[in-house]
Amino acid sequence: MFKALFKKDPALEAGRALYAASVEQARTPALYASLGAPDTVEGRFEMVALHVWLAMRRLKGDERAKKVSQCLFDAMFQNMDDSLRELGVGDLQVGKKVRKLAENFYGRIGAYEEAMKQDVERDGVEDPLAKALARNIFEREMTETAPAFADYVRRADASLQNQPQSRIAGGIIVFPDVDEGARS
Repeated sequence: MFKALFKKDPALEAGRALYAASVEQARTPALYASLGAPDTVEGRFEMVALHVWLAMRRLKGDERAKKVSQCLFDAMFQNMDDSLRELGVGDLQVGKKVRKLAENFYGRIGAYEEAMKQDVERDGVEDPLAKALARNIFEREMTETAPAFADYVRRADASLQNQPQSRIAGGIIVFPDVDEGARS
């Protein structure tokens, strides 16, 4: 009976591992140095949100993956809650700020998903993903590095699509090298 109380939830463990891997990738110096992501609190949130979205995008599918995706989301926002508290944000404000961050995250997911859908249909004139990234990461309509950022996101998405979903649902994910596309 007591073993069941202390049994680890594999989906929870996998979600936490995916969050840790997403944060690690979000801290890659090349995202800031080569691709120009703002090295600010907001810029770092954008990088974490981007990589968590990429992982969640890959987890779309079966029920086990869906539960891991929810645990990944929960791990991200529990970390945001903890971080705000460490920064000294009052208890009454933490919930409001976390709710706002979650709204922002869902907004980005919607914008990036729509851009990826349009990306398949685009005629080469306009890059919807670069525009969405520029709006969210750089808070501008377009930047010099947004197309390179979009290329990185496409490479990362393709790399994750080539990794077995069961492996990712097990908490093992490998993001590509940020500068890889610039070298090829």
